[in-house]
Parts: sequence; structure tokens; C-alpha cells
Amino acid sequence: MSAVDRSIVLLNISAVERETGLSKDVLRVWERRYGFPKPGRDDNTERQYSPEQVAKLRVIKRLMDTGMRPGKLMHQPLAELNVLADTRAGPRREATAPVLERDVLALVRGHNAPALQHAFAHLLMRQGLQRFVLETVATLNRAVGEAWMRGELQVFEEHLYTELLQAALRSAINAFPRLSGAPTVLLTTFPGEQHGLGLLMVEALLVPEGAQCISLGTQTPLDDIVRAALAHKVHIVAVSFSAAFALRQAGDGLSELRRHLPASMHIWAGGEMTRRLRKSLPGVRLIPDLSAAIGALRID
Repeated sequence: MSAVDRSIVLLNISAVERETGLSKDVLRVWERRYGFPKPGRDDNTERQYSPEQVAKLRVIKRLMDTGMRPGKLMHQPLAELNVLADTRAGPRREATAPVLERDVLALVRGHNAPALQHAFAHLLMRQGLQRFVLETVATLNRAVGEAWMRGELQVFEEHLYTELLQAALRSAINAFPRLSGAPTVLLTTFPGEQHGLGLLMVEALLVPEGAQCISLGTQTPLDDIVRAALAHKVHIVAVSFSAAFALRQAGDGLSELRRHLPASMHIWAGGEMTRRLRKSLPGVRLIPDLSAAIGALRID
């Protein structure tokens, strides 16, 4: 796609990032490495993506979330990718999903923010914070993510779900007292990783265990992670990665982080990306699923 076709609506790279959940850095790397996507250019030489390319990127992201590698997907036709995605996802969940998932999706689609807030608060009170995160949030995130990737939720609807869930988690986290002498955990992501809900979910699991968590939010430069870890004298630096984050970039960053931090500081790497790693990283503990974070805290 070397020229812009003005007869169709094209999206710039920021809009594609929002629509697909793939960072700008990932999109540029794929363009160089795989020759896809193939954006056109507008009069200001800014990248412009067709709806067909965006649809394909959404399906690729969906397949990567199931553990597939991007290189195996880039040059397959969209129709074949859709069939593959439906096969890996199994039967559509709408008819068979538990009542809670269906109810939450209905509230999101119905734009009923007060009812969704109440539902989260009620579940937190009934289940407790850790069980809510491990059992309910993980399941709801998957259901919402699948609906979004199928195009059944608008971007603003997925954002509303995420914001209300984050508000509920923060409120519950803040209800726990801060204990002196507790292990301190620094939470963040590398540049290019914009998904921050995982950080909050880890914090929600560790705070009830007595940990003191310091979150830097997303996309923190490596030098600043090192400075923050040393300034706060943390016990653990935990870095979260979504499935689409580049393996080499993650490995290089974690190795550099390990070189710049004292051996007494533990480094955790968590999230979907870590499941794709073929080998361990010296001095880095891999946390491929949320439940492993609790056990790792007790060890480290």
C-alpha cells in the first residue's frame, strides 16, 4: 500500500494502536521485519492504515494472546486467520458463558456505568481482593478481550470497562494498611508496553500478602526504573509484558536491568509474553501467570 486511497477511511498509527492494542513500536518493527502492515503515507508522510489491515492486525493480536508467534501469521490471508482464531478460541462463549460474563458484557454494551461499578463492588465484598483478581477479573478480561477482538465492543466501551475495574481495584487496595518492614515491590512496564491493568492486578495480589507496592505506571525508561529502584531501596522490580511485546526487546531490557541493579534486588518478568520465552534469563524470575506472584513473594 504505497499510496493513499482517498475513497476509503484510513487510520493513523495512533488510532491503530488504540484499535488493536499493538504499540506503535511493535507496528513499526513488524513493518520492517515482516513487510506487514504496509501503510500508505499522507501529505505529511504520516503512516495511514486501511480498514483491512487494521482488521488483520486485530486478529493477529487475538491469536498472539493464545500463544502463537507473529512470524507465523503475518502473510496468511485474513479469512484464514479468522478461521484459525475461531478454532483456537473454541465455541463462541456468548451462549455458553457463565451468567456473570454475559451480565458484565451486557452492562458494558448498554453503557450502564453505575450498574457496572456496583457489580464490581459487590463481587469484591463477596469474594475478597485476591480471589476477585484470580478468578473473576481474569475471566472477565478474557471475555471482554475476545468480544473486543471480534469487533463486538467499541474501543470506548472496552476503555470504560477497564477504567471502572481499575477504580474498583485501587479502592480495594487502598483499604489495606501499609506495614513497616514489609517487602517493597516496584511495578512498571518498558517503553512500548502500554498495558497497565496487569500491574494493578499484581499489586492487588501482593498487598494482602503484606507487600508495599510502588507503581511507576507504564512505559518507564530503563534508566528511570533503575533510579527508582535504588532510590526506594526496593526488594523486587516487577516488569509486566503483554503477548505482543517483542521477545528480543524484552530479553535485552531485562538483561540490562539485571546488570544495573544489585544482586540483592530481585527482578520479576510477568505477563503473556513470558510464556513465549524459550529459555530462562539469568537473575530474572519469570512469572507467567498471576497466581505465581504470591508464591514468588514468599520465596523472594
